[in-house]
Amino acid sequence: MNSKTLIPAAPSAGTIEAYISSAYQIPMLSLEEEQSLAARLRARNDLDAARQLIMSHLRFVIRIARGYVGYGLPLSDLIQEGTVGLMKAVRRFDPELGVRLVSFAVHWIRAEIHEFILRNWRIVKIATTKAQRKLFFNLRSAKKSLGWFSKEEVDEVARELEVKPETVLEMEARLANHDLSFDPLETDDDAEAAAMPSNYLSDVRMEPAALLERSDYSQNQNEQLYRALEQLDARSRAVIEARWLTESKATLQDLAAQYGVSAERIRQIEKAALKKIKGQLQED
Repeated sequence: MNSKTLIPAAPSAGTIEAYISSAYQIPMLSLEEEQSLAARLRARNDLDAARQLIMSHLRFVIRIARGYVGYGLPLSDLIQEGTVGLMKAVRRFDPELGVRLVSFAVHWIRAEIHEFILRNWRIVKIATTKAQRKLFFNLRSAKKSLGWFSKEEVDEVARELEVKPETVLEMEARLANHDLSFDPLETDDDAEAAAMPSNYLSDVRMEPAALLERSDYSQNQNEQLYRALEQLDARSRAVIEARWLTESKATLQDLAAQYGVSAERIRQIEKAALKKIKGQLQED
């Protein structure tokens, strides 16, 4: 499904109000119209039917997206991501499920917006596990009414969200922090600019001493690997070179045919050779 042919151009910051106004002028579909369009899409991959389903539900995307403006991200971006979720829902919607498209699409719209927020709300990702994601979106709402958590409140939130109290405290600390620009911004005064990391964090990667150290380390590693390979028998070494030290790696089946043995036997030879190489490297 090509988004460029199915939905209007993504709203920009300057045209967001016009976009919203246009979206709310699109007529809503009746139950019969919705089911007919969904049936056409599933039966004949009718992109015009998909376009009508998407366009008529843009107002719901906007309504959901507005609920996430508190994360400091542009409403236009939230609407755009939510529309992607709507498109995924339209593609998967089955009119025989007995529910309206809007009820089915809410999950997909929210999921895309959630992913977008988690990718962009912080430069350093603050929610990677399922439990952390759950906390991220629930803890902000809880903190609006509770403020700084007491131990009892931490235990209560942990119990309600079915996570450990330690996980609640960790996420609370992450939410309390803020991003710091690496370089000074035009709006920063002299004192703020002086505190930016670019003024006291230097890049030492290209310094001569660091380059020499990396070169020596790489050369030493290569020498150790060469000595370890020298300890292998001819077939084991050939297998390792073919499997690991060439651009076009040979498959187990290729080597099995070459040596007239089974692929399992080649795997065993490879495993034994790698174990011997590892032991040799550790000794060095």
